[in-house]
Formats: sequence, C-alpha cells, structure tokens
Amino acid sequence: MAIKWTDTLDIAIALDETYPDADPRHVNFVDLRNWVLALPDFADDPAHSGEKILEAIQMAWLEEREE
Repeated sequence: MAIKWTDTLDIAIALDETYPDADPRHVNFVDLRNWVLALPDFADDPAHSGEKILEAIQMAWLEEREE
C-alpha cells in the first residue's frame, strides 16, 4: 500500500519503526520531510508537504510513542 502525505498515522508508525532511537520532539522539519520521502512505501509528490502536514506527522509520531 502506498503511503501519502495525508496518511499521518501510517507515516508515524513507519518512522517509529525505522528510527526507533529518534526523539520526535527534536526532529526538525527538514529531516522529518527527508525521512518521510525515504520511507519505502511512501509514494506522493514531495512538493505536497508543508509545515502543517509535517506538524501533524510529528504529533502522530509523538502519540504513537506514548502508546
């Protein structure tokens, strides 16, 4: 299944599995964007990312970590 920018929970889960030692609170948006683009199942237009989407991904990642 291809992941798109709007699949924030799926992205958060994939990031948590790929970067288990990263602290989502301290990942800057440039790195976060690059990490999302590098996910094997990610297939969306890189230009469609923005601060709001990256913020939503970061929040979903934090929530995923807390569970």
